[in-house]
Amino acid sequence: MTLITTKKELESVISSFDKKETVGLVPTMGALHMGHASLVTKALSENENVIVSIFVNPTQFNNKEDLQKYPKTLETDINLLQKLSSAIIVFAPTVEEIYADALVTKSYEFDGLDKVMEGEFRDNHFNGVGTIVEALLLLTKPHRAYFGEKDFQQLQIIKKMVQTQQIAVEIVGCPIVREPSGLAMSSRNERLSASLRKEAAFIFETLNVAKRKFGTKSANVVQKWVVNEFQKHPNLELEYFTITNANTLKPILRKQKNIKYRAFIAVYADDVRLIDNIALN
Repeated sequence: MTLITTKKELESVISSFDKKETVGLVPTMGALHMGHASLVTKALSENENVIVSIFVNPTQFNNKEDLQKYPKTLETDINLLQKLSSAIIVFAPTVEEIYADALVTKSYEFDGLDKVMEGEFRDNHFNGVGTIVEALLLLTKPHRAYFGEKDFQQLQIIKKMVQTQQIAVEIVGCPIVREPSGLAMSSRNERLSASLRKEAAFIFETLNVAKRKFGTKSANVVQKWVVNEFQKHPNLELEYFTITNANTLKPILRKQKNIKYRAFIAVYADDVRLIDNIALN
C-alpha cells in the first residue's frame, strides 16, 4: 500500500507506471464502507494500476456544520483498502495541497442537470463536485474513474463535465450497495442511532413499492402516495421524492414509451440526510 499526500509525489508515482498499463481512479471522501470497496474491486478488475483518493472536499458542502461532522477515518480506510489489494495507491492530500491559498469553485454548464433535486436544496453543490473531480482527473490522468449510482445525479453531472471539459476518461457507474435491511450504504449511516438506522430501511421499501405502482399509476399518483406514507413516520422527514427522465433528470410530465425513468428521494433521519434512487423501468 502506497500512501501519498502531495501532487509532486503523485506525479512521480504516475510517471513510474508502464505506459501500456491502464489507470483506474476511485474518488472518495473517506469513511469507506463496502459500497466504496465494490468500486475499488471493480477498478482492480479492470486496470493494472488503481488510485483511491481520500479527500473531504469543502467546496461541495453548503452546510458548514455538515462539513465539520463528516467523519475522517484515514487509518481505518487504509486498513480496508489493504485487505482488497496491497498495490492500491492512496492519494490523501490536505485542503491546502489541492486549493493552495483560496477555496475557489469553478462554474460549469450542466445543461440543467444541476438545477433539480440535490441542486435545488444544495446551492452550488455540483460546481464544488465538478471542481474537485476535474482536479483529480487532471492530476491522476486515469483511463477510467468509478462512481456509485447512489449519487446518480452526481454521476450524470460528472459525465457532462467530462464531456464539456473534453477530458479523456471513461466514467464508470456502479450499482448501489445496500445494507441487509435495504438501506443504501453511506458514510452518513454511521451517524444514525441503532433505532433510526433500522427505521431508515423504510426509504428503500417505499422506493420498491413506488416502482411497482409506477407500472400502472401516473407519476403524480405515486408522488402523492409516497408523501402520505412518510407522514406515518415522524422520525423520517421527506425532503423530496421525484420521478424523472433518467437521462435528462427532468421531472416526468406524462409517461412515454422507450424513455427510462428513475425515482429519487432525500430524507432526514434526525439531522442525518439520506438519499437513494431506483430505476423504474
